[in-house]
Amino acid sequence: MNLTTTICAIATAPGGAIGIIRLSGPRSIELVDQLFTPSSGLPLSQRKAGSLTFGTISYQGEILDEVLVSLFRAPHSYTGEEAVEISCHGSAYILQQVLHQLLHVGAQMAAPGEFTQRAFLNGKMDLSQAEAVADLIASTSDATHRLAMSQMRGNFSKELHVLRDRLLEITSLLELELDFSEEDVEFADRIKLQQLADHIAQKISSLASSFNLGNVLKNGIPVAIIGETNAGKSTLLNALVGEDRAIVSDIHGTTRDVIEDTVNLGGLTFRFIDTAGIRETTDAIETLGIERTFQKLDAAHIVLWMIDSTQGITPDAANDILAHSEGKELLLLFNKCDLIDEAARTRLSQWADAQGKPYLFLSAKQQQNISDLQQHLLKAAAIPTISQGDIIVTNARHYEALTRALEAIERVQQGLEQDLSGDLISEDLRECLHHLADIVGEVTDDDVLGNIFKNFCIGK
Repeated sequence: MNLTTTICAIATAPGGAIGIIRLSGPRSIELVDQLFTPSSGLPLSQRKAGSLTFGTISYQGEILDEVLVSLFRAPHSYTGEEAVEISCHGSAYILQQVLHQLLHVGAQMAAPGEFTQRAFLNGKMDLSQAEAVADLIASTSDATHRLAMSQMRGNFSKELHVLRDRLLEITSLLELELDFSEEDVEFADRIKLQQLADHIAQKISSLASSFNLGNVLKNGIPVAIIGETNAGKSTLLNALVGEDRAIVSDIHGTTRDVIEDTVNLGGLTFRFIDTAGIRETTDAIETLGIERTFQKLDAAHIVLWMIDSTQGITPDAANDILAHSEGKELLLLFNKCDLIDEAARTRLSQWADAQGKPYLFLSAKQQQNISDLQQHLLKAAAIPTISQGDIIVTNARHYEALTRALEAIERVQQGLEQDLSGDLISEDLRECLHHLADIVGEVTDDDVLGNIFKNFCIGK
């Protein structure tokens, strides 16, 4: 990346009343001054940082728009460079015309994520904080928003720096020993080193283990809706998402593939998975759909077993579902409860009690007891309350680096227990440091950076 260039891009989504164009780079103020005429007073180049100036953007004597210009001077800007933001009216035509004229006078179009990448390269944030910017933009629930804010504010980075300082403490003591190896001097108390290594391993292990929760929160809690054909699975999906997402029919085997959609409940994102109905069939396509049903069931955190109350339970299907739901949150849903009498309710309740599973009577078609189901889902999710101070890993790259760092520190623990020489232990310590540094971008190569920032939107 050439940091001597000045970049620009539209930073707001289309359709709003106001649109913002951002510039960053050494010529930002100079280029805007060529097009901007303040309504009164000095040009931008002579104004103070942090000022807002009203005026017009013109080209060849023709006014394109009345705008408000925000001025930032290095290093006190998002990117750490000179930066300008032009607030225009939200017309797509106006924004494109202003952008075109900025490119004409010498600016360059920003690549996806280039503003945040410059902020990283200029030391305004580390790589984990930069990645949190993308997570914050993509957040769809209270939980994912809190996690992204925590990471962007540097809570994760601070924890890593504490671990890094502890690792450097061990490394320095061991390497000091190596410098005086001929004098047979031991500067490092091996018991203290073992305690430090144990503490570091526990911290790294805790961070890595949090990825299971973080991944669920980021991608949605997977909820598989399963059952026999025509039990009302697709009707339930439509009721939960509030639209006709799946085809509903009285014909058995209508759903032949997996259909997914997400819903925000109580600040959490649930990913509902409607699956093919379970039955004996000779249809090759339907058979593939049923195989995918069990694959999704295995991957689900919560299982909703839809049972047609008017038809009862088929033993073979029940055995398959119970076997695949072992260790998961399973809720029996007796659907079409509006079509059965009290005696049938009692029989079904007794059967559910015998299985030791929670159950709920509902009518997906009439949307009876859907709110009760939503409350049960929140309880079954068992997600702890998330605050902006919590450190939960949500990024697969971070998890991989932590896993490798944990493997390295475990080798350090083993080396200390076996009283290996300091040079061998130091090698594993350096590897652990390397993987932790990779998370915050201290040793990240250009390929990794390119892969991270290409997924950003243009203008951020």
